[in-house]
Amino acid sequence: MKFNCFRYLIFASLGCLIFLSCKEEPKNTPKVKIEVATPTGMVWVKNKTFLLGAKNDDKYAMNREKPSHLVTVDGFFIDITEVTNKQFKAFVEATNYITVAERAINWEDMQKELPPGTPKPPDSILQPGSLLFNKNVDAVVNMQNYAQWWTWKIGANWKHPQGPNSSIDGQDNYPVVHVAYEDALAYCKWANRRLPTEAEWEAAAQGTHSDAIFTWGNDAELLNQKANTWQGIFPTENEPIDGYEYIAPVKSFEPNTIGLYDMSGNVWEITNDLFNINHYQKLDKNKTLINPKGASRSFNPDNPYVQEHVIKGGSFLCHASYCASFRISSKMGFSPDSGSDHVGFRTVATKEMLSSKR
Repeated sequence: MKFNCFRYLIFASLGCLIFLSCKEEPKNTPKVKIEVATPTGMVWVKNKTFLLGAKNDDKYAMNREKPSHLVTVDGFFIDITEVTNKQFKAFVEATNYITVAERAINWEDMQKELPPGTPKPPDSILQPGSLLFNKNVDAVVNMQNYAQWWTWKIGANWKHPQGPNSSIDGQDNYPVVHVAYEDALAYCKWANRRLPTEAEWEAAAQGTHSDAIFTWGNDAELLNQKANTWQGIFPTENEPIDGYEYIAPVKSFEPNTIGLYDMSGNVWEITNDLFNINHYQKLDKNKTLINPKGASRSFNPDNPYVQEHVIKGGSFLCHASYCASFRISSKMGFSPDSGSDHVGFRTVATKEMLSSKR
């Protein structure tokens, strides 16, 4: 059989080109280094490997914080403080956004997240509002029944944090509260930010540490100096030893080692991860997790019909006798359809997010 010489030369030439191009291509294409200025009001958290979850010598650690495990997170920017009333007001004025606590309640939607057969409340109660800590509690029968110190307040929202007759006049520098998960996402979209993962939040709270119990280190005796929490007997007697009886303006306490304020106490902070009390127990402790995104589904036996998200940092209501949630590893579940007077949020951004908006 005779070969077509011309065709053979073409194939041979192409083969050489392919071989040479494959041979000369570098094995590892270096990532493009993105340089962006640190946004106002944020700080850069370096990429780091640290211990996520309960620390071995933490006597307050709960099962949902165990076992601790190594994680690595890429660098990111995070707000120096919780989002304030002033910042949230700018968002609302720019977008005419209406928060969940201000919207009329749809019973059909609410039913989906309640046990089957739950009776519809009277229309007089089924009104927009939010949860308030009951400051008039004088006795508690069972500390497991948190309904004893919470009350549904019609007309409570971010503009009226204690009810319809209250306001945020003169409180620009207080954390915005009574925000639901949906509200926090809407703010993030407007600000070109996002909510942190639980791992990112803990990385930021650790500051320059890698396995600290508190945002300042491991000395529990510094709590009243470092964070706005409950002093006295929870929930009946509040002694403002730290200078604040309830919520405080941002930056009222010293920042952690990288300049972040109120990562412990003041208000809980919403993250993007789902709350699952068994999540850590299903992880492989022998592997370092890279940029973990949390559980794939929510699970809280105390609230089985709701897909809760993780909140971090504790609040002005946290006390060692009840939740001790002023620790870095502490966490609770947060229903996406509601807010309260002790839950807020802060945002994060990546260099990629910021460079895409140039």
